[in-house]
Formats: sequence, C-alpha cells, structure tokens
Amino acid sequence: MNHYIIVGAGGHGAVVAEIIEELQLKVECFVDKKTFNNGVCGYPVLLEELLLDVDSANFVIGIGDNKVRKQIVLSKSRKYGKAIHPAASISKRAQLGAGTVVMAGACINANVHLGEHCIVNTNATIDHDCRLGDYVHVAPAVALAGNVTVGEGTLIGIGAVVIPGITIGKWAIVGAGAAVINDVPDFSIVAGVPAKSIGTND
Repeated sequence: MNHYIIVGAGGHGAVVAEIIEELQLKVECFVDKKTFNNGVCGYPVLLEELLLDVDSANFVIGIGDNKVRKQIVLSKSRKYGKAIHPAASISKRAQLGAGTVVMAGACINANVHLGEHCIVNTNATIDHDCRLGDYVHVAPAVALAGNVTVGEGTLIGIGAVVIPGITIGKWAIVGAGAAVINDVPDFSIVAGVPAKSIGTND
C-alpha cells in the first residue's frame, strides 16, 4: 500500500505530491473534477467519475478547504493514508488521524491529538497536549501553545497565535495574524490583536 492517489490537482495537491515523493513513495495519479492536459507534477489527472474502485492504494485529499474535504470523505468509502513531510518534527507521543497532511517545517509536540483529515501547514507549531478535531486546517506559521483545543472544521489563519489553554469551537475561522487570548465559540469568525469577533461562519 505504498501507492498514493491524490484527490484534488490544484496547488495544495502539488505540495502533497512532493511530500509523498520525499517519503520515497509512489504517486499513482491525481483525481479531480477537471482534467489537465499536461498532468500535474508529471502525474496524470483522471476525472473522478472515471476512477475505478482502487483497493491497492492510499488516498490523500490535496484540497485546503475544510468543508470540501469533509464532503469528499463522506461521499465515498476509501482507505486514506497520511502524508507527513520528513522535514516535519513529530513527537513519538503525538497521534495523527487518517488522511492528515503535515508540511515541511511543522512541529507537533508531545501528547498532541489530531483528528482525521487535518492539515498542519508549513512551519506551523502545535505544542503539547493540544487536541484538534477532524478537518482542521492550521495554516502556515501558526503557533498553538499548550493545551489548546480546536473543534472540527476550524481554520486557523496564517501567522495566528493562540495562548495556552484556549478552546476554539467547531467550524470557526481565526483570521491571519490574530492573537487569540479568549475562547472562541462555534462558527465564530475572529480577527485582530487581541482577536475579537467580526462575524459568523454560517
């Protein structure tokens, strides 16, 4: 099961392909809703409806949008693998769910628990004892301090920082560069320093 099929042939999918290459594993192809004449990263792109059931490969979703990743997972039963860049630092005591992607330079420390189909992007840091639900996206250069809880489907925007012990609800959005010093309710959008509510993610 060292072959991978990447769902989504955009820029994020290309990054996932390069992670798999760095791991010395094989990218079989991409699947997408549209074809690309010259493929992506040298690999063919198949239309989703043309892809036969595949039991011999792991799938990884190469799409950054949290809601779209969940829709894909719920639409069809598949075996999902992980794509963890070898230049990421992952504690041996961290738990990473199926389908999770971790980019180069990320640091995930002891007793962290990531749900399924999470993204920990370039140079993001997740400190000890954090718990992240399924479909969370931690954007580049985010810093989560210890004992932070993040609910399903939440996006932590690029460069945001979260102090220890904070709870961020499900399907929330934390704006780029925000400093989160108070808990964030479900479906809230917060931004600024310190982060304050600016709307809801309906």
